[in-house]
Amino acid sequence: MPAEGVQRVTADDIITAILVREGGFVNDRADRGGATNFGITQSTLAEFRRAEVSAADVANLTEAEARTIYRKVYVEPWEGVVPETVLPLMADCAVNHGPRGATKMLQKSVGVEADGAFGPSTQAAVLTMDAPRLYRKLCAERVRFYGRLISLDNTQAKFASGWLNRAAEFIEA
Repeated sequence: MPAEGVQRVTADDIITAILVREGGFVNDRADRGGATNFGITQSTLAEFRRAEVSAADVANLTEAEARTIYRKVYVEPWEGVVPETVLPLMADCAVNHGPRGATKMLQKSVGVEADGAFGPSTQAAVLTMDAPRLYRKLCAERVRFYGRLISLDNTQAKFASGWLNRAAEFIEA
């Protein structure tokens, strides 16, 4: 719960911040996400719509639909599961690394098996760690992830500045 006089961050606030970070349509061959608009990849859009979609469909994605996807796929699953102060970071991790990847980062942060499935042992570990410590550990795990990714595939180094600026936003928060 936020301290007295501190305004609570809403799902809409979280989504707006993600949209600012993500920007508009891109289709960079080096980006593993492929065609992306508002940060929504072609595969995410296809999964959400439960239909095949083209790069053109991604390019024509509306902000309203992107907001719906963010709310349903990346914010709501974490509400009430992680501390309120960790929710914006967790949602952003899910956007940038996929929900399963974000879950693995969370699991590494709380010291349980990182299998990508959020279950009772993960929930118990999250509940026993104080929110500020969890937030710091999740930030650190995210930075480590970027380092491992670039070390394993140097073609991804071109994205390092953007990724690290993104992580720094949360470290400075």
